[in-house]
Amino acid sequence: MPKQIVTSQTSPTTGFTNAATPSPLAQAIRWGNTLYVSGQGPLDPATRQVASEDIQDQTRQTLKNLEGILAAANATFANVVNMRVCLRNTADFAKFNEAFTEFMQGEKVTRTCIGGTPHRAGVNVEIDCIAMFD
Repeated sequence: MPKQIVTSQTSPTTGFTNAATPSPLAQAIRWGNTLYVSGQGPLDPATRQVASEDIQDQTRQTLKNLEGILAAANATFANVVNMRVCLRNTADFAKFNEAFTEFMQGEKVTRTCIGGTPHRAGVNVEIDCIAMFD
């Protein structure tokens, strides 16, 4: 069974160091009944620039980007079983978690949240996920 590359026109493709160079990464790959979504950040899909400095705005944009990729794979957050979060500043956790909880609207996932340095200046949150299909 070959892997299926999933691409969303409503979400940015990450993994670039030069905006003029195509990314070597897929937004997501489906293998069988599992979807692996690359880490997304708070980038505006049209400009590929950081959408805001505010952690809650960044969290919402990041989740919107993930949502767009899930939709391209005919999935929603209801299919997501695991999310991994990297926060540049762990002191942002409470505000991040508030925006995350509001956005998820009661949907349950497993999640790991760590402090680290996302690869791009101005990006204060990055999230990837794994989704499953019946």
